[in-house]
Amino acid sequence: MFQFLPMPQQISEERRQSLLTVQTSTLGHLRDFGFVRGLTPNRRPIQFAGTAVTVRLPHMDSSALHVAADHLRPGDVLVVEQSGDERSSFGGMVAFTAKTRGAEGVILAGAMNDFDEVLELGLPVYSRGVSARTTRILGIEGAINVPITVGGVVITPGDAIFADSDGIAVLTEDEIDDIVTDLRGKEGAEPAKKAEITAGLKLSEWSGAAQYFQTSGAA
Repeated sequence: MFQFLPMPQQISEERRQSLLTVQTSTLGHLRDFGFVRGLTPNRRPIQFAGTAVTVRLPHMDSSALHVAADHLRPGDVLVVEQSGDERSSFGGMVAFTAKTRGAEGVILAGAMNDFDEVLELGLPVYSRGVSARTTRILGIEGAINVPITVGGVVITPGDAIFADSDGIAVLTEDEIDDIVTDLRGKEGAEPAKKAEITAGLKLSEWSGAAQYFQTSGAA
C-alpha cells in the first residue's frame, strides 16, 4: 500500500533562519524531550533547519523515497523512517535530487551510501551509518507525509527540524520564537561569563555546583 498526503505548510523563512542562530545543546540545558537519538552526521561542523517532509519505508523498498525527493522544496528537511535491517536507502542520485530541489538537510533512520559523493554535494545528512547494501525499487509499500518515529521522537509533517554538530531537535512552529529568544539570552551571556572566569571566577560558584561540596572542604 502506498500513501502520499499533501506537502506540509512550511515554517516561515524568518523562523527557519532564526533557528540557525542558536545551538541544540543550549536547548538541551532547558529540556529533555524532542531530541533525535542514535544518528551521526556525515560531517562536522554541520547545521541545518527546516520543515519536516516525512517518508516511511519498509526495509527493502525505497519507492516512496524517490517520489518524495522529487517533491522537496527549498526550506524542507527530508526525514526517513526505515524498518528492518541497516540497508542504505539514500545514495548519490537521491541526494543529488534532494539537493537540486533545495532540501536543507536529511535525517535517516537507516544507512546511507555513496558517502564521498554526498559529501561533495555539500548536503548535510544524519544517519545510522554507511552501507554498501541498498534498498531497491520494488513497489511494495511506503508513505509520504505521515507521522513517523525516528530516534525515539515522533515527527509530524510540518514540524520544525533544528540540527547542528551536537544533535537534532524537533519543534513545533509555534514554539520557535520563544525558544530562540531563551536560547539567545542564554548564549549571549556566555562571553561575559568567560571573561569573569578568566579573571578568576570559579565555574562551580557560577553554576551552583560548589555548594554541594562545601561540607567536604573540596570547593
